Amino acid sequence: MILTNTQLQEIYFGAMRFADTEDGWLQAFQYPEARMEYFRRASDFWFERCDASTAKTIEFTTDARTFSVDYRIIWKGSEDSFELMLDGQICDIRYVRDLPDEGTLSFELPEGDKSVVLYLPADATVLLRNASIGGEYAPAKKGPRVLWMGDSITQGFGPLRSAHTYVSVANRLLGWDIVNQGIGGYVYDKNALERPEGFDPEKIVISMGTNQFGDEDMTGIEEYYALLHELYGDTPVLTITPIWRGDCPGGQPTLERFCRELKKICLRYDNITVVDGFSLVPHLSEYFLDNLHPNALGMEIYGRNLVLAIEKAGF
Repeated sequence: MILTNTQLQEIYFGAMRFADTEDGWLQAFQYPEARMEYFRRASDFWFERCDASTAKTIEFTTDARTFSVDYRIIWKGSEDSFELMLDGQICDIRYVRDLPDEGTLSFELPEGDKSVVLYLPADATVLLRNASIGGEYAPAKKGPRVLWMGDSITQGFGPLRSAHTYVSVANRLLGWDIVNQGIGGYVYDKNALERPEGFDPEKIVISMGTNQFGDEDMTGIEEYYALLHELYGDTPVLTITPIWRGDCPGGQPTLERFCRELKKICLRYDNITVVDGFSLVPHLSEYFLDNLHPNALGMEIYGRNLVLAIEKAGF
């Protein structure tokens, strides 16, 4: 069965909205148009990444023996991967560096009923069409709708593996229906906050600050959380303070001060739970790509420790 773009949307997770291109490709977006226009004006770096395929997945259950989909890569940041997971196990990795910018991904599937997840590249923008499933299928069942905001670590830079970002690792255990608005280089910026009509997340996760920990004035962050509360009311919010970074050992006290001040701001709100980012990834270079972004091992530990912290906090 070849799916129409409308049918493909039913098994396409991680998007806030979709659009068809003039030549029939389906593009998924995690930001409304007005916010993307703001990024266009504010920063080329942010704009390039605001529609990346970050944490987007194709997910369904099926008895089919084959699955394929046409893809087109229209932007690349770093060359990570498409990854296929069957019944919770990664079983196929197609690295972007080894693929043409346009082609077809085809997979042979085992007999019997199984759950299928195709992770799209975290640091590239991918268009899809002509998904084909060789049998009956049903969209995956998801938990609560969750808005996840952050910087490059949340977007997924570091592991160079789309299924091994900390958000993907955590969500394999949590089963949330997430929209990941992580953008490389991002900071607490109230101008990017918006509550689109019809988008009502049940929870919000925020992980930012490592790109601005040297700021002594926390006014911008105070204004960010004030506007967040105005827009989303008492929706439960989880704030993850910045994780350890080993690329600026002389600035470590400054980073620790920033984390303390950020926690103070968050604790003014009864609906905000704070997780200490320093407790999530070991403070050793072996767990990082560049002493700032966790590598695949660091992201795996980050995601699993985050789930433990979420369960402990009852979030």
